[in-house]
Amino acid sequence: MIDLLCAEFGTITEAIRVHAAQDPQRRALIEGDRVMNYAALDTLMDQVAHTLQQAGISPGDAIAICATMSIEYAAVFLGALRAGVLVAPLAPGSAPSSLARMVADASARLVFTDAACIAVVGPADSRNPGDEAPRIALDGSTAGQALNTWLLPTGTRPKPVTVEPAWPFNIIYSSGTTGEPKGIVQSHGMRWAHVRRVGVYQYGPQTVALLSTPLYSNTTLVVFFPTLAFGGTVVLMPKFDAASYLRLAQTHRATHTMLVPVQYQRLMARPDFDAYDLSSFVLKFSTSAPFNAAIKADVLKRWPGGLIEFYGMTEGGGTCILEVHLHPTKLHTVGRAAEGHDIRLIDDYGIEVASGEVGEVVGHSGGMMIGYHRQPEKTREAEWFDEQGKRFIRTGDVGRFDADGFLTLMDRKKDMVISGGFNVYPSDLEAVLRQHPAVLEAAVVGVPSEQWGETPVAFVVTKPGASTDASELMQFVNSQVGKTQRVTALRFLDELPRSAIGKVQKLILRELFAAPQKLS
Repeated sequence: MIDLLCAEFGTITEAIRVHAAQDPQRRALIEGDRVMNYAALDTLMDQVAHTLQQAGISPGDAIAICATMSIEYAAVFLGALRAGVLVAPLAPGSAPSSLARMVADASARLVFTDAACIAVVGPADSRNPGDEAPRIALDGSTAGQALNTWLLPTGTRPKPVTVEPAWPFNIIYSSGTTGEPKGIVQSHGMRWAHVRRVGVYQYGPQTVALLSTPLYSNTTLVVFFPTLAFGGTVVLMPKFDAASYLRLAQTHRATHTMLVPVQYQRLMARPDFDAYDLSSFVLKFSTSAPFNAAIKADVLKRWPGGLIEFYGMTEGGGTCILEVHLHPTKLHTVGRAAEGHDIRLIDDYGIEVASGEVGEVVGHSGGMMIGYHRQPEKTREAEWFDEQGKRFIRTGDVGRFDADGFLTLMDRKKDMVISGGFNVYPSDLEAVLRQHPAVLEAAVVGVPSEQWGETPVAFVVTKPGASTDASELMQFVNSQVGKTQRVTALRFLDELPRSAIGKVQKLILRELFAAPQKLS
């Protein structure tokens, strides 16, 4: 097993087969009261791969999965990979029209779904080109043919498939609620590079990873796959709530977890947090959204085990890593470039900026997307090449390196407000607003202004029982920022609109500002 994981290239599914042979009774997947050991997982993966092959689905063909996280979801994903089949995990929160376009874009031969998601997925429709794929119900419901009747009987192994590093592994769609879906194609080589990279994070047969973010998200997959590749146990939590998470962590003696910042915020805010025994934790991870320094500090103080923040993109390229427990004075940053990763900053003309200056973050590494599926122009827009022709992926984020090589993010480039010709970074204003004792969360966006072109406006969620008003908060923030940065309007919300992995959806906030009658 050690030799396999040290190999320049291997497959996650082969690693699982080795674990099944060496320790068949070891727990692989847990969901509620259900437990699947490595022998059973390996057998079910073989069934899935064999059934796909018998259905004429060949290596490089695609299936789609749009369902609630479950043992069956995980097994179908892994079984398809064993057959060399490309997997497109899709977000159930997508608009039905967007989801249909994703299914068509991936050329999915089958769509695996369940009762909770069929209303979004809809039945196969031969009248709609690209949406003819049969539906398979992972939960045995009427959402499609029941999985257990679709699967061929156990007892035979699929035809062996020699997977090549450049073969596509999965398509992660970065847009599913608005706009045209954009599929990020990741290769088997890229995924294997991710597995090898995290070997330093104490993964092994003793690992118990508690995951509460969805399996269609790269956020989840960067812990899901390594845990199984190293022979650990994955505890699947289909729907997150703070109390249930803490109970599961204590019951299963979790060692590793991936949480997005808003989940850390909700966990640390629980008055009973310190009553739970979390001493089993070795490492906790975070990614996908800005992580407030104060919350990082609170996690360090009250939650055993190390804390690591990853900054990167699903598209790959460069990754920055902040080992929070080792660098408590750098909590405002996202860390330094990972080993072997090249992170640089460029200006609007594609020229590298001088040391200490602000620029767009671009990155290069051994793990980068093949490209956006069937969108060569979008792929070219996402690439930057240095003078030697080295390929980098553009992040769209604006940041600055400090003297120690730690990267501080300013904002998404598209979220930056240009007011009266001056660049205004919403994150600066959000940080000031969060200093007010009544503010729990804040988000700032730019909206059109006849006088300034754009102007910043704020949305605020107050702490329970706190009392303040818009004029007081505007005076608070505007007294601490420059004239060009002043907030010109402020609205209160019960909660900020977020994606399933915790990102604040600023497009929705701009729409809310244009339609104030929708605000609470």
